Amino acid sequence: MLTPPRLVLVRHGQSTYNAQARLQGQADPPLSQTGRADAEALRPFLPRFEQVVTSDLQRASETAALLGYPDAPRDERWREIFVGEWSGRSLAELPTGTEAAWRGGPLRAPDGESWAQFEARVGGAVDELVAAGGDWLVICHGGVVRAALSYVTGVNPRMVAGPANTSVTVLRPPFLERYAWTPAL
Repeated sequence: MLTPPRLVLVRHGQSTYNAQARLQGQADPPLSQTGRADAEALRPFLPRFEQVVTSDLQRASETAALLGYPDAPRDERWREIFVGEWSGRSLAELPTGTEAAWRGGPLRAPDGESWAQFEARVGGAVDELVAAGGDWLVICHGGVVRAALSYVTGVNPRMVAGPANTSVTVLRPPFLERYAWTPAL
């Protein structure tokens, strides 16, 4: 019997925008000093992977490098949800009253990506890795982790808390093995 492919999703380390409570989406801020230290601290807890892919945004590719994969292929489908004109704004400035698209709700910037569009993009990337087989390490973003989880298991994304920076989620489609694990450092 063949073992189903395993996808190990690592959310990037804390970025400078995370540290400032600013919405990122597909903006491209670097990791903060804390984010770099946390990625280096996670490295010994992960096995080596033969198959690795990372979002093409620098906070993810920098995390990949710190985890020992400086040449990991970059794939824009693993980018965070596109929040359009809201990118870079303080979270406190955003409209209230309706759940935002990056949490699985309907609210989005006029030029932003809907949750359905986002989940379809991430789902296509998930399907490609599953079809390729084997274990994969994917360095990506919090929204991407939630979208992949929702796509694979059918869970309502509004019922899932966002994973912490530098956390590990393990999917073995159609199942979740571990969500948002972090080492106790």
